[in-house]
Amino acid sequence: MSQDSPLLNEFKLHDLTLKNRVVLAPMTRARAGKERTANQLMTEYYTQRAGGGLLISEATVISEQANGWVNTPGIYTDGMVEGWKLVTKAVHDAGTPMFLQLWHCGRASHSAFHGGKPAVAPSALAINEEYIHTPEGKLPHETPRALETNEIPEIVNDYKLAAERAKAAGFDGVEVHAANGYLIDTFLQSKTNQRTDKYGGSLENRFRFLKEVLTAVTSVFPAQRVGVRFSPNGMYNDMGSPDYREAYTYYAREVNKFGLAYLHVMDGLAFGFHELGEPMTLPEFRKVFDGPIIANCGYDQASGEAAIRNSHADLIAYGRPYITNPDLVARFKNDWPLAEDASPKVWSADGPEGYTDFPAYQ
Repeated sequence: MSQDSPLLNEFKLHDLTLKNRVVLAPMTRARAGKERTANQLMTEYYTQRAGGGLLISEATVISEQANGWVNTPGIYTDGMVEGWKLVTKAVHDAGTPMFLQLWHCGRASHSAFHGGKPAVAPSALAINEEYIHTPEGKLPHETPRALETNEIPEIVNDYKLAAERAKAAGFDGVEVHAANGYLIDTFLQSKTNQRTDKYGGSLENRFRFLKEVLTAVTSVFPAQRVGVRFSPNGMYNDMGSPDYREAYTYYAREVNKFGLAYLHVMDGLAFGFHELGEPMTLPEFRKVFDGPIIANCGYDQASGEAAIRNSHADLIAYGRPYITNPDLVARFKNDWPLAEDASPKVWSADGPEGYTDFPAYQ
């Protein structure tokens, strides 16, 4: 079966030729240390998984203000650029392109990350969950500070500067993280955006911030080297808006105008479903987005193959299976069994344990 798997076929991602349709999903693994700089351990991790057609880096913060997760990497200093060069060179030596995911945590942060200053968001609405992991340990979520209208262009410029540094670090492109309740997603969703200025209210206004970010980033990389990620069905970070179907159909139609590398849709429900209606499906996005679609969240080999065969998706991003199976593509190709999922305890642990110590199939 696997020899005929569409997952194993080459794919032309515009001007990039991918050796297969398996994508390493962006996963926060928190091995960058307090310096937030990519290192030799991370280089080993990504190189082990370079059998995929495309690697997308873990979410990488664009600025000091964007921080909101302990020990995650950044892309806002020269030292961070040098660290990422180790990774991109090793991955390129394995014949694989790599995109950097650009991240601003927004309200999914805490004053402990910012010297006592509150996190920022479109509106002063706290995450309704128990706690957040901070440099000072587990602490209750706080109410973020609503951004002033005149502050938003500065953040847009931070995305542009991050894209410039990503280019300098050797990345083939970037993915704009507009999912999972982080800053851009909270502008997009009615649940978290109660603004009355030009960035709130109508779908057009709620989309404005992402539109400005994409305009800035595509001035650095060609549009066909820029992707964007949505999570229309997700409840992670206390998300989910009643108008999700209308909103994300509109947003997909708008991002389509940029001629992007791809639209990365977390259509699966493995992160939890907000249950505000029926889940949005890939065919809904296919109707309004002309470029390649990456499907993500909870796919196995069979469901990934089916999504490609049915023309619902062009590429399939794998997360958890790729943690414990660094040779995931070889296992798909040879019908080798997959190792069991790792415990969540190791996802963001310290050091090589639960990170680079999962063996290839013997």
